Amino acid sequence: MNLRSSQWFSRNDIYGFIYRSWMKNRGIPHDQFDGRPVIGICNTWSELTPCNSHFRVLAEQVRQGVLEAGGFPLEFPVTSLGETLVRPTAMLLRNLASMDVEETIRANPLDGVVLLFGCDKTTPSLLMGASSVNIPTIGVSGGPMLNGKYRGTDIGSGTNTWSMSEDVRAGKMTLDEFHEAESCMHRSHGHCMVMGTASTMASMVEALGVALPGNAAYPAVDGRRNVLARESGRRIVQMVKEDLTLSKVLTREAFENAIRTNAAIGGSTNAVIHLIAIARRIGVELSIDDWDQFGRDVHTLLNLMPSGKYLMEDFCYAGGLPVVLRTLGEEGLLNKKALTVTGNSIWDNNKKAECFNRDVITEWKKPFKKNTGIAVLRGNLCPDGAIIKPSAATPKLLKHKGRAVVFENIEDFHKRIDSPKLDIDETCIMVLKNCGPKGYPGMAEVGNMPLPPKILKKGITDMIRISDARMSGTAYGTVVLHVAPEAAAGGPLALVENGDMIELDVAKRRLHLDVSEEVLAKRREKWKAPKPPLDRGYYKLYVDHVNQANDGVDFDFLVGCSGSKVPRDNH
Repeated sequence: MNLRSSQWFSRNDIYGFIYRSWMKNRGIPHDQFDGRPVIGICNTWSELTPCNSHFRVLAEQVRQGVLEAGGFPLEFPVTSLGETLVRPTAMLLRNLASMDVEETIRANPLDGVVLLFGCDKTTPSLLMGASSVNIPTIGVSGGPMLNGKYRGTDIGSGTNTWSMSEDVRAGKMTLDEFHEAESCMHRSHGHCMVMGTASTMASMVEALGVALPGNAAYPAVDGRRNVLARESGRRIVQMVKEDLTLSKVLTREAFENAIRTNAAIGGSTNAVIHLIAIARRIGVELSIDDWDQFGRDVHTLLNLMPSGKYLMEDFCYAGGLPVVLRTLGEEGLLNKKALTVTGNSIWDNNKKAECFNRDVITEWKKPFKKNTGIAVLRGNLCPDGAIIKPSAATPKLLKHKGRAVVFENIEDFHKRIDSPKLDIDETCIMVLKNCGPKGYPGMAEVGNMPLPPKILKKGITDMIRISDARMSGTAYGTVVLHVAPEAAAGGPLALVENGDMIELDVAKRRLHLDVSEEVLAKRREKWKAPKPPLDRGYYKLYVDHVNQANDGVDFDFLVGCSGSKVPRDNH
């Protein structure tokens, strides 16, 4: 077995002395350098990332598993991205974190790696970075929090944050009640317990075959989460011996499985850009049109927030993602032979899964919602595409024509949205510009714009909203997102004005701005690109090199795989 680590630790020259000697200051015996697989434990623990605050314990379980299987575990930190605290958005730093992961793995004596991810952007950033190196890799998610409990009812992180904040603005909830709910929503370690982006991406890695069965739904504080971490530590050692590299798992067939799984679970719209970015790092061509093709005619089986009623803890007890994968397989919607990190196929892993609660995971013949995969829209307002999540939308708004109420940027939105003088009614379409990859920068989760109080007080809870931004996977509503090209890049969205009529027809996959090309051409002559908030450092690198939403929002120079070639010696 030709291990990468042998080019560090198996040498008997000056370099071997250097590489081994400094490692021994931790008390590592010389026999650890006997050619056993060296396994990196890539840890995104941080007190600035509340979702990942328990990862020291999780990493220790992985370490024990590696040791039990005869491996040599070495834990290392990488950039950790906490969705709740990082400003202007964690998405701005996703690509930076992926570079950290890629270069750290390649630069060090690692034969395999276990990725510990939890909060939204930690999953794609770690997978993107690892894909660009392509050594044996297995993922372990941190798991969701326990269900939130408030005054006798279940509440979900994010989802009820949005609804409760709307209730405060509408005068239906007091601030004291709001503050009380804060203490009831997040009551254990773990990431969001709704089917938000964190839960979605944990499901995606399981559907892709990069994690062991059960990864998606075991709660963070469930003992089975620790068992899964330990088993992953054991398994990665064998994967190194089998030379089961990431590219053998992350195939085109695996991504098709993930797209269909996302539709079946009512997953986050953020999965679209993340999976496209991951695929293109490993050398698989994936586009937003694939999302429309493979997500079409797939029913949403999960009755989970934000699309439904239940939470991830309930999903776990009902049988978890294996039940969903088995259902897709039985309906001919799963590439059954796709290889997974277990060494077995995705079908072999899940064909015997049992469901224990059909209220949570519905049957294919009686689905929670029908034909609700993410829809990709086209039209003169989004030449390169836009997306909408029908399972979280109001059905009657999926075909609608309305007058545009335009907000030039997020500051303009916050300045005007609460004004009783705002010229808007429930038939209007809210349009937000300059919140895409270049415009924000970082493509923040501001696409699910809060409705004006004057509308909320009528009892209206949804309107069509269009932007070049993203929205939290915990959010809901008839929200058109990821408009490409974005406004800051000169896309047609930049030319929309108050009073323009816009047509949305999700069934026909159409988003149309009812303004003539001649008028748009005149508006374009007057348009000026907005200036980025900073013109140096990482901000400048980001704005200069970031791809648009339809291309995964990765950096243009990071697309592709550089491999695991061992660099030159350091002395």
